[in-house]
Amino acid sequence: MIRINLLGQTRPKAARRPVDTGAAMPLVFIGAGLLLGALFLFYFYHSWQTQLNDENNRIKQLQAQKTELQQIKQQVEAFEKQKQTLQQRVGTIEQLQKDRTGGQELLDQVANTVSRAENLWLTSMSKKGSEVTFEGAAASINSVANFITALKRSGYFQKIEIKDTKQDDRNTAVQTFLFTINAEIAPSGPSVPAPPPQTKAANAPASAPATAAPAKKG
Repeated sequence: MIRINLLGQTRPKAARRPVDTGAAMPLVFIGAGLLLGALFLFYFYHSWQTQLNDENNRIKQLQAQKTELQQIKQQVEAFEKQKQTLQQRVGTIEQLQKDRTGGQELLDQVANTVSRAENLWLTSMSKKGSEVTFEGAAASINSVANFITALKRSGYFQKIEIKDTKQDDRNTAVQTFLFTINAEIAPSGPSVPAPPPQTKAANAPASAPATAAPAKKG
C-alpha cells in the first residue's frame, strides 16, 4: 500500500528502544563455557583415542612376539626330543658295543675263577647290565668259599654275595651243595696284578770274572 503525506511535513522517526546488555551477558558466558567444554572434551577424547590406539598397537606387537616365542618353544621341544632320541640311540649302541667286547672277557674271567676252585662247576650264568648271577654245584662248602675268594681276587667283580646255598637232596649217593651267587662287574674292569719281582737265588753261582784278553804279539 502507498502512503501519501498530504500535510507536507516530515514524519518524525520513532525512537529506538535501548538494548539491555545485562540480559545477554549470561548467554555469552554460557556459550563460552559450552565452547570451552566442547574443546576440553575433544582434547580428552583425542588423547584417550591416541592412548587406546597405542595400547592396541602394543597388544598386537605382544601377540606377535607371543606367537613367535611359541613357535620357538615348539622348535626347542622338537630339538629336545630329537636330542633324547639320539642320546638313547647312542647309549644303546655303546651298551651293545660294551656287551659285545666284554662278553669274551667275562667268559675268560669266569673260566679262570672256576679253574681255581676245585670240585665246583657252574650250571648257569646270566648277565643283566653289570650284575652277573652264578648258579652251580660244589662238593663242599669250602669249594664255594674258594670260588668266592677267587672272584674277589680277580679284581673283575665286586659286591659278591651268596643268595642261596643248600644241599642237593636229589642225589643222596654223593653230597652236593647247590649255590646261587650274585656279583657286579667292576667299572674299571679287572685289575691286573703286577708280576712278582725276580729274586736271585742264594745258591746261584757267582758269575765268573771276565778274562783279560791275551796280549797281542808284536
